[in-house]
Amino acid sequence: MTTDDTTAEAPAGTTPDAGEQAAPGEQAPSLWKNRSYRLLLTGATAEDVGAAVGAFAVPLAAFAITGSVVQAGVISFVGQLGSVLMTLPAGVIVDRVDRRRLIMAGGAVAALAWATVVVAGLADGLSITAPHLAAALFVSSAVGSLLDPAGTAALHAVVRTEHLGQAMSVAQGRDAAAALLQGPLGGLLYGMSTVLPFVVSAAGRLVAVVTVSLVREPLNGDLGAARAEHPVAALRDGLRYVFAVPLLRATIWLFMLVNVVLNGMMVAINLHLVSTGTAPALIGLVNTAVGVGVLTGSVLAGALVRRVRVSVLTVLALGVSGVAVVVMALFPTYWGFVAALTGMMLFAPALNAGMLSYVTAITPGRMQGRMAATLGLTGLVAGPTAPLVGSLLLDGVGISAAMWCFAAAWTVLFLAMFLVRPLWRVGLPDTWAADALD
Repeated sequence: MTTDDTTAEAPAGTTPDAGEQAAPGEQAPSLWKNRSYRLLLTGATAEDVGAAVGAFAVPLAAFAITGSVVQAGVISFVGQLGSVLMTLPAGVIVDRVDRRRLIMAGGAVAALAWATVVVAGLADGLSITAPHLAAALFVSSAVGSLLDPAGTAALHAVVRTEHLGQAMSVAQGRDAAAALLQGPLGGLLYGMSTVLPFVVSAAGRLVAVVTVSLVREPLNGDLGAARAEHPVAALRDGLRYVFAVPLLRATIWLFMLVNVVLNGMMVAINLHLVSTGTAPALIGLVNTAVGVGVLTGSVLAGALVRRVRVSVLTVLALGVSGVAVVVMALFPTYWGFVAALTGMMLFAPALNAGMLSYVTAITPGRMQGRMAATLGLTGLVAGPTAPLVGSLLLDGVGISAAMWCFAAAWTVLFLAMFLVRPLWRVGLPDTWAADALD
């Protein structure tokens, strides 16, 4: 994307303060010497691992409670409605509330929600019910939708612009590590006790609360100016900002549908394996396969983001994933899933890191929360819809036909990507500063 294409439709009144840069000739200190970054990374890692383990356990616990794959999907649907309700307001809240206190309070609330599930599962005369599990997931997903943009905005506050690509690549590796642990750790803990995965979820949130409390730098800009704007006007301003940028306006719809297909497919695979009596540890191995692919891709992400345009990364990520979906449609067996999922996400970390670091670099600091939250719209539909799509397709046509449906949908999305012209104008990272919105 060139400067003209980016700024021509940008909203007025913003300033390009997308992070501090080293002065000409100055050697920027290493990202790993940044104490605040290390603290935020530690907390986010613990939170990701806890969330991944809990996410693995929810469909298993839901199926154990209801005995129905459709009802298990409904529990996930209801639980994910929290993210639907919070995604857009979250951006306004993140930009007008002290982000440190917000992350601490939100983490404590989510930890308490999962703690109630643990107590219900352990106490005499009590047991986890479907409404209780859905309610805890509702609270956790709402908090997650609030804290995700807060975390992205916090990174913008403590990381130099020239380090954003590296920081986002590390975040992809962190997510990959969580996905890698999700299956074996989630399966092991769930096999030992139904409540243990939720203990880990609560603990991960609490670690994030402690680490962000130790960050010294302010994580917001001018809070007084942010609070002077009416919340409704701030929300409208944030939406206008995102949808005025051609690249964001186009890709938000594309990746929203990608998330529905991808997450719906994973729900269908997991519920199919649960319904056929596959051991939790073996189901965990399927999810571990995804983690192996993402972790491998995360190792390559930093170098790829520096040397390959975001448009090419998009072709690689969606193309390789599409081939993997076709392989699973042809071989809808346990080992077919494991083999295809291992390579499916190889280029996804580089795509995610490149896209997110680019839009973070060009976005003014006062808009970071609203930008990140509005981009959360890509998961707004996927969160509650994917469990329903996956469970209904599985129940209605079986796993083989369901996988062919996902393969057809992925092909359409891959072809639609070539129509997103602003994507093909984004340069390499050394050109991003020129695209900063003014």
